[in-house]
Amino acid sequence: MKSLFSRFLGPIMASVFCVGAALAQDVKAVYHVNTGVETAAAILNNVRNHLNADPKAQIAVVTHGPGIDFLLEGAKDSQGREFSGAVGELAGRGVQFRVCNNTLTTRKIEPSRVLMEGKIVPSGVAEVARLQSREGYVYLKP
Repeated sequence: MKSLFSRFLGPIMASVFCVGAALAQDVKAVYHVNTGVETAAAILNNVRNHLNADPKAQIAVVTHGPGIDFLLEGAKDSQGREFSGAVGELAGRGVQFRVCNNTLTTRKIEPSRVLMEGKIVPSGVAEVARLQSREGYVYLKP
C-alpha cells in the first residue's frame, strides 16, 4: 500500500498543493501602452478599476513610442487635466510606470521631462518580455 501511495498518490497530492499555492499568489499584470495621450485616460481608468477589483494586484504600466507621452511633464487629457495627478494617485497605490529609453533617445526627449513616478528602462518591449518571462506577469493590452 505504501508503494501505491508513493508512486501515484504522492505526486498527485504534490501537484494539487502546487496548484493551490499558485492560486493563492497575488496577480501580477503588465499593461503594455504604445498609443498616444488620446487613449491614456481610458488606460489609467482600466488600471484603477483593476485595483478596485483586486487591491493586492501588482501592476506595471510599460510604455514606448507614443505611449510615453502621458508620462511627460505637462501632458494633458482631452479635458485639459494633467495626467500627473492620476499617475501620482495610482503610483501611491503601488502601480509602477516604466518609460522606454529607446523612445526618449529616438525622439530626443530629455529624461528630466519624465514624471517622477516614471522609471526609465532601456527598452519598453524588452521590459514587457522580461516581466512576462522572468517575473510571471500576465500581459494586458488595453
